[in-house]
Amino acid sequence: MTPLTHPLTHLVDVNNPLNFKGYCQQKGYAAAKKVLFEYTPAEALDTVKSSGLKGRGGAGFPTGMKWSFLPEFEEDDPRAKEPKYLICNADEMEPGTFKDRLLLEGVPHQLIESMIIAGYIIGATRAYIFLRGEYHLAAKRIQQAIDEAYQASWLGNDIQQSGYSLELHLHTSAGRYICGEETALINALEGKRATPRAKPPFPQVAGLFGKPTIVNNVETLSNLPHIFAHGVEWFQQHAPESDAGTKIYGACGRIKIPGLWELPMGVSIGRLLNDHAGGMCEGLALKGLLPGGASTDFLLPEHLDVAMDYDSIAKAGSRLGTGGLIVLDDKNCPVAMVKNIMQFFAQESCGWCTPCRDGTPWALEILTRIEQGKGTLTDIDELYRLCDFMWIGKTHCALAPGAVEPLRSALNYFTDDFIQHIEEHCCPYQQRGHHG
Repeated sequence: MTPLTHPLTHLVDVNNPLNFKGYCQQKGYAAAKKVLFEYTPAEALDTVKSSGLKGRGGAGFPTGMKWSFLPEFEEDDPRAKEPKYLICNADEMEPGTFKDRLLLEGVPHQLIESMIIAGYIIGATRAYIFLRGEYHLAAKRIQQAIDEAYQASWLGNDIQQSGYSLELHLHTSAGRYICGEETALINALEGKRATPRAKPPFPQVAGLFGKPTIVNNVETLSNLPHIFAHGVEWFQQHAPESDAGTKIYGACGRIKIPGLWELPMGVSIGRLLNDHAGGMCEGLALKGLLPGGASTDFLLPEHLDVAMDYDSIAKAGSRLGTGGLIVLDDKNCPVAMVKNIMQFFAQESCGWCTPCRDGTPWALEILTRIEQGKGTLTDIDELYRLCDFMWIGKTHCALAPGAVEPLRSALNYFTDDFIQHIEEHCCPYQQRGHHG
């Protein structure tokens, strides 16, 4: 099999995705068969660890290491016979992010094959795809792929006479951004209110129905067939000076070519923005950008040479997150943009802890006053205080810290814009006929 440069997306067709027969004709399920018949679960886990695959959902935690946290029991221990669960987190609600939708709609069988491989490695007997409720087309195509896989004996009892069995179910979410947090997702899957759980215990020890559970993102899992088809060295060679493998990057805003591109991990922000997204629209200049969805810190034009990998973006003062650029141009108001983001997070807060439940609408109220020209200089101090009030370690989960990342960085980078709103008692961008 010839090694691929765009493994995750080379079979993507959002208009007419491959059915089971067509996917198999393109070597689909060959990697799953190889794993089931040529690897023990322990050997396959070592391969995932050696590959250096990191989670593509935002946190960037090493996938193999995460799986290794599952408890191991002796054969005569009753707990050894208890079920383990695998969950694919397809609840893609991060603003500015639509990479998983491309895979779900464009190559559904790739995810099914990926979950068979992951399930075999961790010893899961039941798996779930937890899908964003608004992804109606994805739901239709994923369910069709699941049905075809069952008919072809790639799901169910004794898959391909390998001795491994896996039941796979599609679960469409009732909504809410918080369901992207893995323990809130698990609660929702159990039919409970979607609020994050206290950790520890972590899901690997006590997850779905209190049993050991692994939750991974769509893009993360989709790497597995290609790692086993082409090898660890091939996977690492995509980005020898960065995190291993490829990444589906996105860009949106007033740029010439909004979209998605699968590129080697570590491509620079400037190359992504200018070479692939075509640069800014005519008459506009880059003012700033969020590098990984709405819950990341702003970066500036001076950061265009920064590599889009986890460590490099962190050193620049932000997070890679989902790898989806949200671009702010010089004719759009940064205060209005941050207010819009805060409105989303205030609406999506699960309300479980006080800093998030009360802090996000409080910040939204202040930002609204400033944007309307009714703010005071003390409001800026109050916003800084709220950023501290909602920061890491002071909330039940990461929603509130993510909400204040764009706010905190906007206060630091665009201070003059906030002050101008206050001193001129209006939005200067609206006064100049620009976007507020």
